[in-house]
Amino acid sequence: MSEEKLDPVKLVELGRVQKPHGLRGELCIEPYADSPFIFEGLTRVYLRLPGKKPKPCVLEGWRAHQGRALITVDRSQGRDQAEAWRGADVLARERDLPPLDEDEFRPEDLLGLPVMHVNGSRIGVLEDIRDVAGQELWFILDDAGNEIMLPAVDEFILDIDLEAGVILVDPPDGLLELYQQP
Repeated sequence: MSEEKLDPVKLVELGRVQKPHGLRGELCIEPYADSPFIFEGLTRVYLRLPGKKPKPCVLEGWRAHQGRALITVDRSQGRDQAEAWRGADVLARERDLPPLDEDEFRPEDLLGLPVMHVNGSRIGVLEDIRDVAGQELWFILDDAGNEIMLPAVDEFILDIDLEAGVILVDPPDGLLELYQQP
């Protein structure tokens, strides 16, 4: 009897559980995508608490609410269970997600890429992407170990070239110096 080796499931982060919503176990999700509609058509998600393995959940329902998503899953049947998921990452199988438009990228495709200044100098490596107060911020670790926060807006992000494996940016005057002071 031979064992077939299955391809590992590739999970994509969709957002993070911010808090419980109501008394029935709804989870308030801060989505990483531009829209809470990323949950449209999904029947399964995974919840992953920090340092733990992802747990599969049946997505029983979702709705948009003030720029966030409220989801109901089978592993959260009341406020106490919902509270236990606070801070958990919400993931889905990559194959279950709709295809991206040509100019769209998933965060995991960008993390670890070198970030280059428009003048040709290397700034550092993209370490994290977070939504802070409705603004997408990129956290870049420079070669000296400084963390630089760059708003991810078209004005500053000039090009993302996945084939070349590089991001080209033009940060506002003084931003880099602000983070690189001793």
